[in-house]
Amino acid sequence: MVFRKPPDGGWGWVIVVVSFFTQFLCYGSPLAVGVLYLEWLDAFGEGKGKTAWVGSLANGIGLLASPVCSICVSSFGARPVAIFSGFMVAGGLMMSSFAPNIYFLYVSYGIVVGLGCGLLYTATVTITCQYFDKRRGLALGLISTGSSVGLFIYAALQRELIELYGLDGCLLIVGALSLNILACGSLMRPLESSSSPPPEKTCVEKVPDQYFVYHEKEKTVEENISILEKGYIDEKCVNNVPDCKQESILTKNVLSSININEKDTYKKKVVEQTNFCKQLAKRKWQLYLTYWKETMVLFKNKVFSALFVAILLFDIGGFPPSLLMEDVARSANISEDDYYMPLISIIGIMTTIGKLILGILADFKWVNTLYLYVTTLLMTGVALFAIPFAKSYLTLAMLSGILGFLTGNWSIFPYVTTKTVGIEKLTHAYGILMFFAGLGNSLGPPIVGWFYDWTQEYDTAFYFSGFCVLLGGFLLLLAALPCWNACTNQSFKLPPNTYSYKVASNA
Repeated sequence: MVFRKPPDGGWGWVIVVVSFFTQFLCYGSPLAVGVLYLEWLDAFGEGKGKTAWVGSLANGIGLLASPVCSICVSSFGARPVAIFSGFMVAGGLMMSSFAPNIYFLYVSYGIVVGLGCGLLYTATVTITCQYFDKRRGLALGLISTGSSVGLFIYAALQRELIELYGLDGCLLIVGALSLNILACGSLMRPLESSSSPPPEKTCVEKVPDQYFVYHEKEKTVEENISILEKGYIDEKCVNNVPDCKQESILTKNVLSSININEKDTYKKKVVEQTNFCKQLAKRKWQLYLTYWKETMVLFKNKVFSALFVAILLFDIGGFPPSLLMEDVARSANISEDDYYMPLISIIGIMTTIGKLILGILADFKWVNTLYLYVTTLLMTGVALFAIPFAKSYLTLAMLSGILGFLTGNWSIFPYVTTKTVGIEKLTHAYGILMFFAGLGNSLGPPIVGWFYDWTQEYDTAFYFSGFCVLLGGFLLLLAALPCWNACTNQSFKLPPNTYSYKVASNA
């Protein structure tokens, strides 16, 4: 497949619009799952830790399966994957409305919806990168806000639908809305070269079929030889009847020798194919070994190792508020009459603002993106420590806005990774980091929920979350100090073989 040069416009803006709405539709419910979390607690009567697994799986499984998502998009294309994933997300949401227990939700909502979101994220990013080169940063920034806007709208939408139609009706309606992903996916036209003429047939391909003596795919060697023998003898008998018998004997001798040669050719071909398979398996094994060697080279970089720990701890401690903040307000006995806006909606809109502002700051040359990222981690840790002291809607709303803004540091994380390992190793390093980010997303809410089940209050849980984020921030700050420059700024050059894949990411 031959791709044209990215047009940086034209149909590319249609791709941006449909990618924005795709992320809006697929990530809206999983990111605003905190509203559903309260209903599931009441409906199934399970512990908070066990119930929190549903939302954490939905948000973490896409990151954990990012290599698989990349392989699917590379193999089948963005449009087929987007359409198929639209069915996955819609089907998973609708199936969740019939869930008899929490374990059913682990599969229908956590795995099916989560994996569909991961595939859709990879598809939207891939098709956008194909259409944009010079304006790629702007295009990716626009589509990434779709998930944050979805969080803002779906938090209020799901609350209203639950009041009108109940939990089951809410999930059915949200699932039906997700079917609009199919329309968005159908507009993701691949950027192929339609002007290049098809390759001309070779001389062998132009020869009519009746002139072929040996058809490997259609007949065996013996069948082809018998057909040739019969046709050759019949032709001689018609033209020269007296010599028919003599020619027949001669032809049989000649064709028998051809038969032996063809069988030898078959044996040689089988041996060649066997050797080829062995060489291919050996080469693949060498590629895997080289990949792991390159990975170990990355971890020799102290800043990268600290970044790996920081992103894992940040997602363990920083993700739970977006899932549990509504339950925190209910546990603080805040009246629903005091609610002006769902806390999750505040997190969503402030995340959008944070992505834009932090992304703009990262473009200034005088701003060190690594120190900027460390600052957001330390401030997030302090905000998490303050949650147990918030006993009113106003203070929880302020903390939700601060946490939402700081969570927008996802927009500068690729910049930080590039600064740490270099552009040539970005995709390799980013894929590893996103895998552990998904692990943190999956573990964070259940851990906080288990703390509540153990202590019957959220104070200890958020002290633990704040400690995790602060620990990751201080480790990264320590590794980034100038005294480590002599060690961390060494140029670790990867071997010639490179491994790059796009990854599904959290919003």
